[in-house]
Amino acid sequence: MAAYLPPGWPTGVHPPSSEGFERTAVAWLLDVVPPDYRLHGVLQRHPIALATLARRHLAACVEGARQGYRTARTELGDVLPVSGVDAVLAAYRSEGHRLVTAARAADLVERALRGKEFTPQLQPAPGKQKARQPTPVKPQQPVKQQQPVRQQQPAKQQQKPATAAPSKQRRKQAVS
Repeated sequence: MAAYLPPGWPTGVHPPSSEGFERTAVAWLLDVVPPDYRLHGVLQRHPIALATLARRHLAACVEGARQGYRTARTELGDVLPVSGVDAVLAAYRSEGHRLVTAARAADLVERALRGKEFTPQLQPAPGKQKARQPTPVKPQQPVKQQQPVRQQQPAKQQQKPATAAPSKQRRKQAVS
């Protein structure tokens, strides 16, 4: 029986636990990181370290592409024609898709290098979707707001003009 490879497994990387898996995994990982990473022998001697570094590198690239996409119009709108900005956004979308795919694949390779065994997941039959159970909703009770208690003043006393001090005291009491 052939080894199961999860969706998103990188092309050219042999299945985990097969002969040549680590060699092909290292070669693929070195292709998705900057070329200078090849200068560090430790990354080739320890494929898990390379996989971890590649996963983090690709995650940072994905975040950078997303940030660039979000800000491209405001950063470039005054120096490029509209067609140029649209082309930049198309490049961000294309590269973003490629980077997300590579990041997912790097995560799978890292998990395989750490000994994770992948098994197929059961899927509902085509055309049939898994029935979702409705989540019970708790009835909400209205929140009662406390009204400040006013003390009545004796009828013979004249009311003094309001000052800032009592309102501060009330605010302090309300916060407590």
